[in-house]
Amino acid sequence: MSPVLWVFTCLTAFGLVCYALQFWSIRASVREKTSSGNSGFKHLPPISILKPLKGLDDNLFDNLESFCHLDYPRYELIFALQDKNDQAYKVALKIKNKYPDKDIKIVVRRRNEGLNPKVNNLISAYEASSHEYVLISDSNVLAGRDYLRETVAPMKKDPAVGLVSNMIEGIGGRNAGSLLENLHLNSFVLGSVCFLDRFLKMPCVVGKSMLMRKKDLEAIGGLRGVKDVLAEDYLLGKKMQESGRKVVLSACRIQNVNHYWSLERFINRHTRWGKLRWKIGGAKYLSELAANAVFISAIPLFLPGPVKGAVMLALFTSIIKMAGDLYIGGKIRSGLHPLTYLLVPAKDFLIGLIWFVPIFSNTVTWRGNKYLIGKNSILQPCPVTGARQWSYRIVNTIRERFA
Repeated sequence: MSPVLWVFTCLTAFGLVCYALQFWSIRASVREKTSSGNSGFKHLPPISILKPLKGLDDNLFDNLESFCHLDYPRYELIFALQDKNDQAYKVALKIKNKYPDKDIKIVVRRRNEGLNPKVNNLISAYEASSHEYVLISDSNVLAGRDYLRETVAPMKKDPAVGLVSNMIEGIGGRNAGSLLENLHLNSFVLGSVCFLDRFLKMPCVVGKSMLMRKKDLEAIGGLRGVKDVLAEDYLLGKKMQESGRKVVLSACRIQNVNHYWSLERFINRHTRWGKLRWKIGGAKYLSELAANAVFISAIPLFLPGPVKGAVMLALFTSIIKMAGDLYIGGKIRSGLHPLTYLLVPAKDFLIGLIWFVPIFSNTVTWRGNKYLIGKNSILQPCPVTGARQWSYRIVNTIRERFA
């Protein structure tokens, strides 16, 4: 074996160990979910569910309708939009008309208090909310009947808990982009969240589902305190922990529905997420590349050296990863066809290429707006084109490095 191939074999082995830890974490979390059952608390607090809407997400009507069938004594649904011309408004109105017995509010208000458009909608929903407990829930979430009972359970068990988030699993998938998205959600994203929580005791707050008390949220600056950051969920979790409140990952998983995603949308989303993690984690971001065993094992294929050994390394690693992801998909009942997992090596290799982009670019395009993303994912308006943009980016980068 050549020295180069030996080095990459060792690096691949390290990546497989990281994957094994993620695999074990997911398996343990699924077992915990299976054994936990429905929460048996008799007195459950009323909850305000805040739903920021923008455009027609996949399965939007069914997603919103699932929140009308929750097994919970008292809660309100608040749909928040910027404009009545938004296609999501018609869907929200249909839900409200179909379920007149449910406590549903639709708040339409154009506001630009911050650069994060989701937080702008959330502020409107928050102001219209009636209850002390508020649950932030994205529009592409499909909820099970026990969702609220199981999510509020950690707060009922321990009053010191200030924020509860949920694990995500991707379902659906009717074209290549959406299948890649669901494969990634059910492996890297789910595995990272479970690993950080179980091994490093670092709950990873995912903004698709966050339950808090208003008094705790206001104590850390409220939603307006995160109006100009891309990773509002991360910052809320960080502030909550710094305030002395516990941040907990619920055993209850939420379903993220993805049916029709273009490959371009998949690449753009994970490029944006990569930039977010790079600006938040810094050197810790390197661990993501090291943990991508499929990508690391494929590099020798493009280097001079023994071809047979390089092919065997890449093939062996890919088979392990496909088998592991297939097993996890079955455990969480993702519903993905077994042949879908043949895409895992291509997905992991693509994610490996995307990993490098944030190191060379600090601009993000989100919902039609272009921003510069700084330390801790703080957003700034980005000049549109020309030398002014490059000078602005260079000055901003230097300011960050020496701040």
